Amino acid sequence: MQTEAVAQLIRSGLPGAEVEVTGDGSHFEAVVVSDAFAGLTPIKKQRLVMDTVKAQIASGELHALSIKTLTPEQRSA
Repeated sequence: MQTEAVAQLIRSGLPGAEVEVTGDGSHFEAVVVSDAFAGLTPIKKQRLVMDTVKAQIASGELHALSIKTLTPEQRSA
């Protein structure tokens, strides 16, 4: 997979999110900034993002994804 394809999957699943993905084709790192994370525990934030790429992980198309989640307020701090 390409980094932009991973980013687009996350953006589609979390409308309005700012997404930055880096990686080497099989291992990726994503920084996701979204209002949807407000008030959620870290695990729930991770699950929201992982749910957007669940099919690609299940198929093996996406091997590994490291995620950093932030609200817009956390990013500004």
